Amino acid sequence: MDQPVIPFDLARMFIGDHPPLFYAEILVRTLLIYVYALLMIRWIGGRGVAQLSMVEFLLVIALGSAVGDAMFYPDVPILAAMAVITIVVLVNKILDRLIVRFDRAKDLIDGRPIMLVRDGTILHDGATQRDLGLAEIKAMLRLAGIENLGEVRAAYLEAGGGLSVFRRSEAAPGLSLLPPAHLINGGPEPDKALAMDGRTCCSQCGAGAEAPTRADPAPCPRCGSRDWQAPEWPEGAPRAEGSAKPME
Repeated sequence: MDQPVIPFDLARMFIGDHPPLFYAEILVRTLLIYVYALLMIRWIGGRGVAQLSMVEFLLVIALGSAVGDAMFYPDVPILAAMAVITIVVLVNKILDRLIVRFDRAKDLIDGRPIMLVRDGTILHDGATQRDLGLAEIKAMLRLAGIENLGEVRAAYLEAGGGLSVFRRSEAAPGLSLLPPAHLINGGPEPDKALAMDGRTCCSQCGAGAEAPTRADPAPCPRCGSRDWQAPEWPEGAPRAEGSAKPME
């Protein structure tokens, strides 16, 4: 019969039931497994280290379990752990070759890029396919240095999770991404005009519409929001003569 566990038994918590010499074995195990795993990762090559795709993500999970268990569990043989590491790396290497040689395999394993923004408007369908909220997409655009959707010609979410942004040659009025409404220390936002030069835009996705749409108030055809505001010029963008006249 197992003895009952004594709460806050410091000897059990920090030392355990292992003899002191076992900690020397842990040192040897850790060094062997670490060096072997490092050699295997080096063998994978630059692609596996430069980006964390779906394949590399699974590789990290599998290696983490194989490497960690063999370092301090006395009943896990070192050769067994090395065999697991080798098999995982070999499978990853095979998938890498398939991804490089066959576009179909790349699409199935890594996925394909998806357009999130087109001509200054966030695409609701693209956001839904990747389970992204509009606030998340706006945050990603701000991280890419975008302060107004009018600057963006197209933005793609790459298969690896990065955001590729292509700017317009000439910026146009669009939904401002600054300051974010959820900013902790932003304070109350000033009242904004509802339309500019007869145009308004959805405050969620940036889709443009004629100003009377706001007075309806009709839902946005892109995202369904009923919150509209005037499009704003990106800072430093050239403006046409007589433009940027707000309508209250």
